[in-house]
Amino acid sequence: MQNLSIQQLEYAINFWRQQIPSSSGSMTLCKPASHLAEVYALMIINGRSTIAFNTLSEPARQAVNAALEESNQIRRAA
Repeated sequence: MQNLSIQQLEYAINFWRQQIPSSSGSMTLCKPASHLAEVYALMIINGRSTIAFNTLSEPARQAVNAALEESNQIRRAA
């Protein structure tokens, strides 16, 4: 993957929020979603709709890959 769209990033954040929800009353994100939220915030601030995948930190790349792979598996099964 060369570029990551903001829609793909939103999907990945929501994927991780569903996989590892915050504890009741807590406003914190799990580690994978937190790594992605940092990227998301920078994209919003800078008015970007895509970001080069290779500029992401390793934890962010892993979080995106896991979420999008799950999405691809669901599509193949449908």
